[in-house]
Amino acid sequence: MRLAAAFACLGALLVLASCEPPALEEPVPEFDPQTVAAAVLAVLDMQVEAWNDGDIDGFMAGYLRSDELRFTSGSEVQYGWRQTRQRYHERYPDRAAMGTLAFENLDVRVLSEHAALVFGRFRLTRESDEPTGLFTLLLEQHGEQWLIVADHTSQ
Repeated sequence: MRLAAAFACLGALLVLASCEPPALEEPVPEFDPQTVAAAVLAVLDMQVEAWNDGDIDGFMAGYLRSDELRFTSGSEVQYGWRQTRQRYHERYPDRAAMGTLAFENLDVRVLSEHAALVFGRFRLTRESDEPTGLFTLLLEQHGEQWLIVADHTSQ
């Protein structure tokens, strides 16, 4: 009887030894603030390029297309992507009014793997003037895209 029990234990050990170990979960990629900052700056670069091509709608591609978008300038607060787009079209009806846009002194603060805050200065170079001002942007990751969800600009 002892011999039978020993063979049973040995058989169980052989079965267990031949089983594959349980699969480990794939490691979650580490959060890299530099990758987030680069993605955020790419949105701003795209906006500058679109603006300087006279493409306000291309510029607006950097904003969250939602009624949740908040745009603040001076003492006015605008909600919604369509309303913000309309404001840009009204204030900048042609290339002369748009001028050439540059962003300067950009400071990207990565808040999490899905959110970043950007502080900077804008400068428009036009034939008759050179308006400049400060802005603070809150960007969030939506799917694979980084989009502006709040924009506070002052001149």
